[in-house]
Amino acid sequence: MKKASLVAYLKTKRVLFILVGIFLIASGLVLAFAWSAGLTGGRITTRTFLKDTPKTYPAGYRRAHGKGICFEGTFRASGKGVSFSIARVFAQQKVPVIGRFSLGSPDPYAPDNSTRTVSMALMLTADDGEQWRMKLNNEPYFATRDPEGFLEQVEAYKPVSNTGAPDPARVAAFLKKHPEAQKYVKWDATAPWTRSFAGAQYNVINSFILIDANGKQQVIRWSMRPHAEFTSWSVSQRKQASHDFLFEDLKKRLEKGPLYWDLVLTLAEPGDPVNDPSQVWPENRRQIVAGTLEVSHVFDQTKGGCRDVNFDPTRVPKGITLSDDPVLAARAGIYSHSHSDRVREIGYGKATDAVGKHQKDNAANK
Repeated sequence: MKKASLVAYLKTKRVLFILVGIFLIASGLVLAFAWSAGLTGGRITTRTFLKDTPKTYPAGYRRAHGKGICFEGTFRASGKGVSFSIARVFAQQKVPVIGRFSLGSPDPYAPDNSTRTVSMALMLTADDGEQWRMKLNNEPYFATRDPEGFLEQVEAYKPVSNTGAPDPARVAAFLKKHPEAQKYVKWDATAPWTRSFAGAQYNVINSFILIDANGKQQVIRWSMRPHAEFTSWSVSQRKQASHDFLFEDLKKRLEKGPLYWDLVLTLAEPGDPVNDPSQVWPENRRQIVAGTLEVSHVFDQTKGGCRDVNFDPTRVPKGITLSDDPVLAARAGIYSHSHSDRVREIGYGKATDAVGKHQKDNAANK
């Protein structure tokens, strides 16, 4: 083979090798992305938690806590949190708040008597631009010690076709594997249902860490403790309640004046289970009232405001950081997927009543 021909041949081979190399690298990246997204391999990812969302789920709504209402308000710090954290919200006199009250049901059209779980979500924006986002429920703790246990619980309690009730053998197997869930099951069966958003206490089940000016750390959990009195529903009252009773009650109360909740920080001590949201801390743990939330008015989420906010509880300001709670770590991805899905649906014009449109007004997107 002549020298010129040999050089041309090698150049051709070199180009081929380069193209093959690029293909292999690209394929590897695609497979890695698919694996991390849970598209291959059957592994559990944060997307797995949304796998049971029906394909017919109404566009533009949250995949959990679908029925809700926006609110605006003000957080007034007491100053008692300043010694524990450099977060500006603990020192600022008035912090604007955008938030949301919601039902625990994923169904955006659910009747208010369909679930015992009610929730409060908040976004506090301090004057230094730092945001603190929260998601709180009226439940006192999480059912399982980890997110995988939650998925197992969902599967165990799915009704079977021949009875319409969960399979007792499945439930027993789940509780044997996750004995920590027994107290949640008991609480769910016996605790009174709240008759008002206003009188409910909302709890952060995960642990967070405050950091002071010297770098000292303090593990905490917190609650929003209501000023309004707690009132409960009897079984008969729940059955007779109107479809939107809780939301209508909230509006009527706010017509008479603002509603208030104290932000109560509970301080952990050595040995407390700070990375297990299914475990409660001893009742004698020190508590401080870091400030008071004033809710001034509510408005429909179709108008925006809270609708487009991702109330990701891992979004915390300087002076607060995350614990190594595995449930907390999982929540960031789950919230992100839900937020991306509904924002994309809204952006592509698929959402109807979620943005204040009737189906007939959006016929082109059917």
